[in-house]
Amino acid sequence: MALSVTHRAPDERIFGRLASELLAELPERLSTRVLDNARRIPDQPALVDGEIRWRYADLGREILEAREWLASLGIRPGDRLMTVGENSRALVVLLLAASELDAWVAIVNSRLSAKEIDLIRDNCLPRRIFYTSEASPDAEAHGRRHGAEPLVHPSLGALRVGALTDSDPEPVEASGAEQVAVMIYTSGTTGTPKGVMLTHRGILYIASISGGMRHLSEGQRVYGVLPMSHVFGLSSVCMGSLYNGACLYTVPRFDAAMLLDALKRERITVLQGVPAMYARTLEFLRQRGQALEAPALIYISAGGSPLDADIKGRVETAFSLTLHNGYGLTEASPTISQTRIDDRHVSNTVGRVLPLLEYRLEPLGASGDNADDGDEVGELWVRGPNVMKGYFRQPEATQACLSQDGWLNTGDIARIDEDDQLYIVGRSKELIIRSGFNIYPPDVEAVINEHPDVTLSAVVGRQVSGNEEVVAFVQCEPGANLEETVLRAFIAERLAPYKRPSQIVMVESLPATASGKILKGRLRNLAQGKEPS
Repeated sequence: MALSVTHRAPDERIFGRLASELLAELPERLSTRVLDNARRIPDQPALVDGEIRWRYADLGREILEAREWLASLGIRPGDRLMTVGENSRALVVLLLAASELDAWVAIVNSRLSAKEIDLIRDNCLPRRIFYTSEASPDAEAHGRRHGAEPLVHPSLGALRVGALTDSDPEPVEASGAEQVAVMIYTSGTTGTPKGVMLTHRGILYIASISGGMRHLSEGQRVYGVLPMSHVFGLSSVCMGSLYNGACLYTVPRFDAAMLLDALKRERITVLQGVPAMYARTLEFLRQRGQALEAPALIYISAGGSPLDADIKGRVETAFSLTLHNGYGLTEASPTISQTRIDDRHVSNTVGRVLPLLEYRLEPLGASGDNADDGDEVGELWVRGPNVMKGYFRQPEATQACLSQDGWLNTGDIARIDEDDQLYIVGRSKELIIRSGFNIYPPDVEAVINEHPDVTLSAVVGRQVSGNEEVVAFVQCEPGANLEETVLRAFIAERLAPYKRPSQIVMVESLPATASGKILKGRLRNLAQGKEPS
């Protein structure tokens, strides 16, 4: 494949329908097809949340009732809602009821620290904040801290609802390709968090095309443990299930014992997760000498972080199924490529680009790396209906990665083989992906550097089986005697658990160029146990 040549992924059949046909019939709003399902397949199972089980007729009724409830709380078209919580029926209904009102939803994980959530709130400026207390003790704690009113909703369970604020609504667009449905925040503790504006059409493209490729359909039972505050859990799992008439199990947090019980007792058919989730499940089985029982499981996939060959092989042996793979990013709603359901790759390909998306590889600069096998390598750019509208009220950040004609710079270095299989070679950004969560080193460094005894810090990722860890190199003030336990306690008060370093390395001085730029490549080698280069 020649560099800088634009390609368009070909149309293909999904469940007997062409992707172009599926694209042409996408509705304008997230809620439309789910409400159609309530009329078309009213008695099909739609959602399981603990002991609560809803058919599509029940889900449709709850969405319409919640639409009226939100309107009575002062929510107007174009308003921004913010949810602080974890996966639950309440979160699903709030999302789809807001869709009916043309309101945006900023979905925020309640496991973030107080500082991170407050920074997002101050950027989003929501009309109201909703806290899913029943599903999340952390959400309840944040709601109490913010002084939100508690209530027990007759259908949605225990919630807290924040005060009505004098927030200006955004213009409402008739087209689902222009109207924002959701904001997902990709950063947290330093500067202004970036709210990725995702449109109805972008999310629905993933729900229909990517979901269809996973054979999500009526009768399937989908284990929804990936957080809806992460776009993989939102678009591919939640909306992919409900758009296609499958039954979604909303699970607030991963627990290996709960997963294994659901696979057996609930006869789960579709399981999507991050590599670390599969690794922990295998470890759980091994520790207990227990065999996997998943009598109805037909499809498993991993995403959200790199999938190495070792964990892929071990998972496939344990599950007796192909572990499918894919690639994407929040700004692309998220999926850009995935392996097809009949693929049986032994390589670490992330599959072919999704149908009808445009893509190209831009030549790397002098500092770029080349693939070992001689294939051409470049920075991946994509364009299509799934690409974000931009970052909320941050035009400069938007322009840095999104061209005026809709091309998104993924910031990832990729190669494409003769069979159009995509491989991610590396990241041109220094993003760390831990258990499916994005971690930006500057965020972690900013917190560490706040400690009065710290001069400078540098954070890098370290590859481990099926995951990445955070390693922090810390340079202290001369004469300071900072204990690691003290620094860890300081960090714990300011960062979500998944952002905290797995290892802290105290150094006399960080390696740097003459101009003072820290040599992170050298630190990555040290973190990985390699000799300094």
